[in-house]
Amino acid sequence: MATSTLLIALLLLLLAGGIWISITLGIVAWAGVAFFSNTRPDINLVTSYWNTYSSLSLASLPMFIWMGEILFRTRLAEQMFAGLAPWLDKLPGRLLHVNVLGCGIFGAVSGSSAATCATIAKIALPELERRGYDRQMMLGSLCGAGTLGILIPPSIAMIVYAVAADVSIIRMFLAGIVPGIMLLCMFSGYIIVWALLNPTKTPKASVQMTLGQRIKASGQLIPVLLLVIFVFLSMVSGVATANEASAFGVLGALCIAAFGGTLNRKSFVESLSGSLRMSCMIMFILGASSFLTVAMGFTGIPKALSEWVVALNLTPYALIAALTVVYLLMGCALDGVSMIVLTTAVVLPMVQAAGFDPIWFGIYIVIMIELAQISPPVGFNLFVLQGMSGQSILTIARAAIPFFLIMLVATVLVVVFPQIATWLPQYMMGK
Repeated sequence: MATSTLLIALLLLLLAGGIWISITLGIVAWAGVAFFSNTRPDINLVTSYWNTYSSLSLASLPMFIWMGEILFRTRLAEQMFAGLAPWLDKLPGRLLHVNVLGCGIFGAVSGSSAATCATIAKIALPELERRGYDRQMMLGSLCGAGTLGILIPPSIAMIVYAVAADVSIIRMFLAGIVPGIMLLCMFSGYIIVWALLNPTKTPKASVQMTLGQRIKASGQLIPVLLLVIFVFLSMVSGVATANEASAFGVLGALCIAAFGGTLNRKSFVESLSGSLRMSCMIMFILGASSFLTVAMGFTGIPKALSEWVVALNLTPYALIAALTVVYLLMGCALDGVSMIVLTTAVVLPMVQAAGFDPIWFGIYIVIMIELAQISPPVGFNLFVLQGMSGQSILTIARAAIPFFLIMLVATVLVVVFPQIATWLPQYMMGK
């Protein structure tokens, strides 16, 4: 216990000092191997980083990031608003549902919560304000639905967890579909109930369109939807691996951008540069995480923690409740990728000892990251919307509270009924 206390204290000290998470993890791992084992830290460092970077599973990561970067620079958000609005204008809440469904669609191609929230907000906020929609519900729905970017596959956070936990990327993607759809429906359901209780706060339908006009308005969305469906089905059917599917996704995104007239030298270089920066950041963190995992093994901390948890005789639900509090607190200071790599090596053995499925636990962590993104008062999506809307952080935090509570309910459902996350992977790919 003394060893773990010293290493955790060092970790917190370095994080408080503003040291990059990748360097912090590396230093802590080096200290663990150097002072609490009989092996050389330099050899373990090189071996850990090499094993991580030579893994074929990681090849899909930069490709999916690049696909999202390419589509981020197209007129996708504008096309989504124009294409979805005619179909959703009849529902109670009307165009507020565009925020939810638009974030769900964009999340499927970006894999990033912040990018999803910012991109949809850029188009939706001015349009909804112009039409007189309730400001609190506009901000809250964007804040909550923006988190779908990391739950609906393909998701960067899921790839990172799959590599860190040594589980199948495709199974992780499959496991995120039902919870993602469930959460999307819960958000829209809340908007419907709110609209029925507050009929004066929802403007009347602005434009009446025929079926043919609606289909024509949605035509620009079809290529992106087909790309997402093709990439996903190619993986699930076994026609392509995750790496091959990600390459198909990049090729399809380039074709969509070219036909849409947004692919030029500047946008191409910017998309490549953006994906390179994010990929390198994640790769450095994963390498350091691998080194920390090795260090944890030498120090015996995971085994000791597992034995300690077993000795406490905590019920599985009590363990998850404790982890929920820990992850929400961590979300105040760390991004999602850092939360995953920082905790997986230590927490996963404890969770497996309690009888939880590692694929299910991956979905649980992703939902925890989503909650952290909108946790008042310091969730990252709150700051994104503050910059986009000009509203105070307290105003946005109040608007996000109902959607935060909805996500807590979704977390309880996934914990009590783990089949929500595990059924589809088992059905599609077997045990």
